[in-house]
Amino acid sequence: MARFVGMYDHINAEVGNIATNVGQTPAGWNPGVYSMIRTLSETAVIPIAGMILTFVLCYELIQLIIEKNNMHEFDVFNIYKWIFKTFVAVYILTHTFDLVMGVFALAQQVVNSSAGVISGSLDIGAGAALANLEAMLQGMGVWELIGLWLETWIINLCLWILNIVIFVIIFGRMIEIYLTVSVAPIPFATMANREWGQIGNNYLKSLFALAFQGFLIMVCVAIYAALVQNIPNAGNVHAAIWTTVGYTVLLCFALFKTGSLAKSVFSAH
Repeated sequence: MARFVGMYDHINAEVGNIATNVGQTPAGWNPGVYSMIRTLSETAVIPIAGMILTFVLCYELIQLIIEKNNMHEFDVFNIYKWIFKTFVAVYILTHTFDLVMGVFALAQQVVNSSAGVISGSLDIGAGAALANLEAMLQGMGVWELIGLWLETWIINLCLWILNIVIFVIIFGRMIEIYLTVSVAPIPFATMANREWGQIGNNYLKSLFALAFQGFLIMVCVAIYAALVQNIPNAGNVHAAIWTTVGYTVLLCFALFKTGSLAKSVFSAH
């Protein structure tokens, strides 16, 4: 019974940790790392992005000039349009981190809302079900109980491995976010031009994919928690335990797929 209760407590605690971690923005998850990344980006990356923006805007101006038969059919409004695009491009570049944090704040709102909806289904340790399980264990022989104890040990080992996998995915995702955010000014500097803007558009899609990957992780864990709730209520304890092993392996695979799935949903390369 201690093995079973500990297993449920472990699952509940792990689900709570996931909800806490994936619901954090880069600035809130580790303010020290975020401050360092922002300082490095503003010091080393933004000057390069400024040079790229200058090239892109000059290229855009040349295109406007030669587009209408080398200014023989040139409209003065095109100059005002270019000035407006220049203003917008410079504003985007100087407020890059505000825009990036806005994307993650939006995703954080979605994750926190989903955590509030599914949190009620994540508490697996139901008292009545565990009482029924204890009654089933009372009717078993000593050797069957020893075998069941070994099976629960395997389950706890699987959950420990799952804990490592979740740690790698959650922390790996945050490191990927910090690396992606650190070079944000460069792709944002290309968005003023139609041809070069594909770089910025794809970067923005990747940013949304990283932000909403946390929501997919929450959905995976919620499905897993709902499935393993059948363990205490199962008539055959051994079958339920090995089914949980399968669910655990499936969850590990699903968590690894959340990154590619999020990029596929947002058409990010």
